[in-house]
Amino acid sequence: MTADVRLRRGRGSLGFSFFVQGVTFALLVTRIPAIQDRYGISDGLLPAFLAAVPILAGASSVATEHLVKRVGAATVLRWAQPLVLLALLGVGAGTQMWHAALALGAFGLSVGALDASMNMLGVSLQRAYGRSIMLGFHAAYSLGGIVGASAAWAGAHWHLSLFTSYLPAVVVLLPLAFHGSRFYVDRQDAEDTAAAEKGLGAGGFRLLLPLCLVMACAYIGDSTVSNWSAKYLQDVLGSSEQLATVPYNVYMVTTLIGRAVGDLGVRRFGAVAVVRIGTVVAAGGFAVVAAAPGAWSGMLGFTMLGIGLCVIVPQTFAAAGRLFPGASDTAIARLNIFNYVGFLIGSPLVGGIGDAWSYRGAMLVPMALVLVTLFQARSFGAEGARYGVGHERRAGDRAVDVGRSGNGV
Repeated sequence: MTADVRLRRGRGSLGFSFFVQGVTFALLVTRIPAIQDRYGISDGLLPAFLAAVPILAGASSVATEHLVKRVGAATVLRWAQPLVLLALLGVGAGTQMWHAALALGAFGLSVGALDASMNMLGVSLQRAYGRSIMLGFHAAYSLGGIVGASAAWAGAHWHLSLFTSYLPAVVVLLPLAFHGSRFYVDRQDAEDTAAAEKGLGAGGFRLLLPLCLVMACAYIGDSTVSNWSAKYLQDVLGSSEQLATVPYNVYMVTTLIGRAVGDLGVRRFGAVAVVRIGTVVAAGGFAVVAAAPGAWSGMLGFTMLGIGLCVIVPQTFAAAGRLFPGASDTAIARLNIFNYVGFLIGSPLVGGIGDAWSYRGAMLVPMALVLVTLFQARSFGAEGARYGVGHERRAGDRAVDVGRSGNGV
């Protein structure tokens, strides 16, 4: 098998893995009220259940940093994805509260390993390609999120049980994802293995901290949209209950579109310019939402948020890979923790400020935090971050970076 064919197969199989994860996560989070009702989880206890998932995922991401040094990111992803799907099915199959706790715990542990290993493979493939492709992977995740949310809506509309709603997705996606995992490409050569054993080196985490801050702020913005857009539109801007469900769908669609074309922007203008533009658009979106006189202008703000925020997270992972080219797996595993930090902070931060002051004022907080990215833009690299035509390498050179596929083929 030639290097180019292996790269194309690896890229396609990894893109499908991102898609599957988007479907899986959307099926879980959009049915939280149904999960609460099924297991009789009180409103006071529900935040503890929800917080446990990102906390366990963060711990799993730390463990993945060490695990990939032994078995490789491709192997971790190959087994983590089926575990995530089975944990989702377990959430729908239980009958007692401890069943839900066990299934959600398994979901958190496996999803932390999955998120870290997926992005490790994405960064190494981007390096092998010699051009920006990370946004395309995250576009596949957004597409999966739209499909998963639509499937969840259908399950709720026809009053299907959680198990009945989840079973078709697991039956279809699990064997396909496991088959596709045969073609994962895991860059691992002697030089990179030696560098990974040394970790980030003295002062390395300090260099990574600006990107960690950007990651946390981006996910605070994202969690604000996912958790508060419907309530904000209905309670603050006076929309109908039906219209209040639209902003998150619009946000996901614009996220998909922005990521689908974002790699072209990175190749043309460079990562720094794309991230700066995305940051300004996202901050403008929060400002429009905060000042919106009615529901439709609020919708415009959430649309801007999708366009702006969508580029930041993929480029943050890519920047970590460029910053530590020989220890990118370690850098990404540590950076991935701040994904969950932002998720944990975002929802209670906005809710607390909204209850104590006003929800319009609360929208200015994630706006200010997202603007932090402007001050850290240099961390995304300079000329080497563009991956334009002039930076592409021949297939023979790329093969050196690839090393081996996930199944040793």
